Amino acid sequence: MAQQGTPNGHVVHAEVSGDDYGSLRRTPTPRTERYALGKGMRKGVPRSSLADWEPTADRADPVDLVIQSHEGRQERLIPLRVGRMIASPYGFLRGTAIVMANDFAALPATGITPVICGDAHVGNFGFYASPERDLVIDLNDFDEAHPGAWEWDLRRLAASIWVAGRQNAFTEEQCRTAVESCVRAYREHVRELAGQSLLDRSFQRLDVDRLHAVTTDLSLHKGIDKAAERAKRRTSDRAVPRFATEEGGRRRIVEEPPLIMHPSEDESALLAEALDGYLETLAPHWRRVLGGYTLLDIANKVVGVGSVGLRAFVALCEGSSPDDVVFLQLKQARRSVIAPFVHGDSAWHAHQGQRVVEYQQALQTVSDPLLGWATVAGRQYYVRQFRNMKGTIPLDAIGAAAMADYVTVCGRLLAKGHARTSGASMIAGYAGKGDKLELAFADFARAYADQTEADHESLVAAVRRGRLPVDRDV
Repeated sequence: MAQQGTPNGHVVHAEVSGDDYGSLRRTPTPRTERYALGKGMRKGVPRSSLADWEPTADRADPVDLVIQSHEGRQERLIPLRVGRMIASPYGFLRGTAIVMANDFAALPATGITPVICGDAHVGNFGFYASPERDLVIDLNDFDEAHPGAWEWDLRRLAASIWVAGRQNAFTEEQCRTAVESCVRAYREHVRELAGQSLLDRSFQRLDVDRLHAVTTDLSLHKGIDKAAERAKRRTSDRAVPRFATEEGGRRRIVEEPPLIMHPSEDESALLAEALDGYLETLAPHWRRVLGGYTLLDIANKVVGVGSVGLRAFVALCEGSSPDDVVFLQLKQARRSVIAPFVHGDSAWHAHQGQRVVEYQQALQTVSDPLLGWATVAGRQYYVRQFRNMKGTIPLDAIGAAAMADYVTVCGRLLAKGHARTSGASMIAGYAGKGDKLELAFADFARAYADQTEADHESLVAAVRRGRLPVDRDV
């Protein structure tokens, strides 16, 4: 059974919120009882307490945490990462899951611990192709996924909405409306899902057609259509002219230093060997399918903000004809920033790539069938398709009403992810039917948006003093 969060906020993880899913012979706890347990948690952690944010006297310096997160990254790429983070407060937020994890661990928490994304900001939702090649939308970043407090995901999402809203020149009231819409959607959907069977909630998914049905803003609908059309064109065969050329009768990935560069011959050989091992992590059918392709080339390719400096590669593979190609992506996986704050985490996954894959499959309704993991020279990676109709709705191109509409989708998707793993009835019991949850998270989001902007300024000042290297040109 889950235990209530301790006063310092460190969550005690105990059998994933009280649901022992390791045996068919267990005696389940009735939903009504789990709902009552969640409701009872309000006594120890009032919903109003989730509004509070005040940095503690011993709060870790955010610049120190950024520097700490650079340990083990490729030195040549750290200036690029810093450049992307100082570009805006939202850019800073995207790259600082480690700062939020440290901050949120000191805040009140119920102790209900489903699998969480760990990096649930508003930009980490997007389109991709289901195994049937339907375009769906869901959470799409799982580098930090780990069992943890559901409140941490919702705090990060709410704060990111306010920070992004300010960047779009929304009023404070418009930012508040968007955050409240998101949290209300989360609260209502987790309650709805808690009433469904475990199997039924496991099949819940949102495709483009249903996305139109659950949103109302016409400008958002236009943005959805444009983003969906772009995503449908992001496939491996269409990527070949952009990323590859032919040299001596063989395709090679085109270099674009410092963003795309070839590794040494020795490292290329190790990567190729690791990809053979990766095949063994796939389901038998997909192992046979991918086994019919030949590896042509591998290159290092920089992606994202939080991932910059970690090792990431793209591998070009060809089937039995030149137009039959697939790009795979290998991304280095490290211990989640959530892990230090959850008791008993050390034995969960020895391989961090496996952790990312399994928790992605837990949080998403449908996932890339080519998800797997590999090890290269002692470093752990997860592997996925590089071009799999991935796309996002550009946040800087939508207005306040469209943002408020869109983030209700994000709230629903986050609720769905949490409910697929554990604790839905307890979260629903705690959250209740009224608006106390959204009011509290909106107050928190505004205060933490202020903190994020102050932390961003601290990073900018540190760069100005020469404490961190920076590359603003890439």
